[in-house]
Amino acid sequence: MHSIPATPRRLLLICGSLRVGSSNEAVLRTVQTMSTEAATYLYDGLARLPHFNPDDDQDPLPQPVIDLRARIAAADAILFSTPEYAGAMPGSFKNLLDWTVGGVEIADKPSAWINISSTNGASATHESLTTVLTYTGAKVIEAACVRIPVPRDAVGSDGLIDDVGLRDEIAAAVTALLNAV
Repeated sequence: MHSIPATPRRLLLICGSLRVGSSNEAVLRTVQTMSTEAATYLYDGLARLPHFNPDDDQDPLPQPVIDLRARIAAADAILFSTPEYAGAMPGSFKNLLDWTVGGVEIADKPSAWINISSTNGASATHESLTTVLTYTGAKVIEAACVRIPVPRDAVGSDGLIDDVGLRDEIAAAVTALLNAV
């Protein structure tokens, strides 16, 4: 069984799906169980973020935005996992990213994503993430941006992925991201 090497690094995990028990969330929760000494934090505030409006991007910021930016600032790296809806990333996830554009918190922050689509590869979302994260100033770690198809039945009743092959692929991507820190 492959585990992620022990590191003192802080890894922020952000799921682009609002669906409870989504496969994207399962991948990120699996990362949490695989990290031996890497501190992992699963961001859970996506549904609470207000719609992005540049007029509201000033003090006093809405509390959910303050929380998001503080979590990004505290992280050494960010790992995303998001579905693709109607040929693009979900609107709520794009909204989260909009709140980070121009922010110093994400600038040069090593960032990557795991694409788990088992059908079309979610290529439009992959392309959009590259574009948007470039605008945010994040440092995209290409070696850690991977497609690992995860069939729905690979998620156990505990909400985790137990397939050793899939876990090894996930661990390799996380290791590549953490090595960029």
